Amino acid sequence: MFLSEVFRLPKGSIITFDKAYVDYEQYEAFTKSSIWYVTRLKDNALYEGREEFDIPDGADSGVLKDEEIVLRYGENKKHEHRARRIAYWDSEKSRLFEFITNNFELTAEKVVLIYKKRWQIELLFKQLKQNFPLKYFLGDNENAIEIQIWAALLANLLLTLIKSRLKRSWSFSNMVSVIQQQLMNYINIYYFLEDPEGSWRGIIKDNRLKYQNSLFPEMQGAYF
Repeated sequence: MFLSEVFRLPKGSIITFDKAYVDYEQYEAFTKSSIWYVTRLKDNALYEGREEFDIPDGADSGVLKDEEIVLRYGENKKHEHRARRIAYWDSEKSRLFEFITNNFELTAEKVVLIYKKRWQIELLFKQLKQNFPLKYFLGDNENAIEIQIWAALLANLLLTLIKSRLKRSWSFSNMVSVIQQQLMNYINIYYFLEDPEGSWRGIIKDNRLKYQNSLFPEMQGAYF
């Protein structure tokens, strides 16, 4: 399980992961190792409330509750894990989220923000898997695999920058597909993506002339 690899991290590290990875014994081990986690509380989780913390004036209005709880685990539930539960209303999604952490120093808003950043990483992974060939590797050694991963990350970054500068609206996947088709053509990528229809007509016209001219190279200036 990947959570066991976390102990290689230095003390004071903060990790965040999906609520599917539920292991209260592991969470307690994180606390003892001074490694902080942020995750979501499962909908059917059982816990005991211990102490409710004040929500500072001017804090994010989405924070509904900030409290200390106890999660029990092990045989006969005799072991306890002390955690912090934050109830948060996301107005954009019109949805209630419950976060838990073993860090009692961070503000509730920062705990929520840390988890939201995790989702941005998930979106990046999804984007990479959809648009770049990382389902298989061209080499079979560590160096070759790292090069392919770094190449995909760099390509993704460059394409993200290109997309951010365009006035025309493109889905990322469609833009990548179009660029892949034009890799062997010498074009201004920005002009092409802003007006693909007009650019296509120009490419077709240029190619028609090029192929016609090369049909009988000995007949200079002949067009058919």
